[in-house]
Order: sequence, then structure tokens, then C-alpha cells
Amino acid sequence: MIQALNQLLHPYELSYSLWQVMFYLHEHEQASLVEISAYYGIEKPGITRRVQRLEELGYLTSAPGNDRREKSIALTAEGQRIYSECRQQITALERRATAGIATEQLEQTVTVFQQLLGNLK
Repeated sequence: MIQALNQLLHPYELSYSLWQVMFYLHEHEQASLVEISAYYGIEKPGITRRVQRLEELGYLTSAPGNDRREKSIALTAEGQRIYSECRQQITALERRATAGIATEQLEQTVTVFQQLLGNLK
């Protein structure tokens, strides 16, 4: 699935790891690197590199946060546009991937994966 997502995102110069940051910011409007890092369980330097790349692409903007050591990041208008385009394509991909699978089975799978993630944390 990640390989298919990477292929879908490639024309936008994105990858699944960059998409994760955009997705988080779309859901939360703005965030600090620490918040994103904690959410995904990824070291802050990894998030910093992703944010720098997204800023280079013009998809993110940053501003000093409440604490001068931390900055607050958000999607730009272009970032919002790209997010919407990609989201539509990802939704179509998800529908193709789950075609023919009963809703109950999908819900059970989600529950099992949530339990797995909880156990790993």
C-alpha cells in the first residue's frame, strides 16, 4: 500500500513520509515539530527533515511558536490545494484496495490493528 501511495504522490514530489506531515497538519491546522514527532513516534530530526523539504516545495510555512526554541508549522494555500488533490486520489486508491471486502470485515481489521498498535506502544 505504501508503494502504491508513493507512486500516487510522486508527481507532487511527495512520499508517504512527507504525506504524513501534511495529513497531520490538515487535521490539526498547525503544530510544532514535537507534536508531530510524538504523534508518529518518530525522532524530531526525522520530522525536521520532512518539514524542511515541504517548506522547499512551498507546501508549509513556519513561524516562531510560544517558545522561541520551537516553531509552529502549517500548510500554505498551495499545500492545502495539493493536500486536497492527493486526498481525492488516495480515497480512490483506498476504495479500490478494499473493494469486495465487507464493511464488518474492514471494521474488524481496523480494530485488530488498533489493538496491535496499542500493544506495541
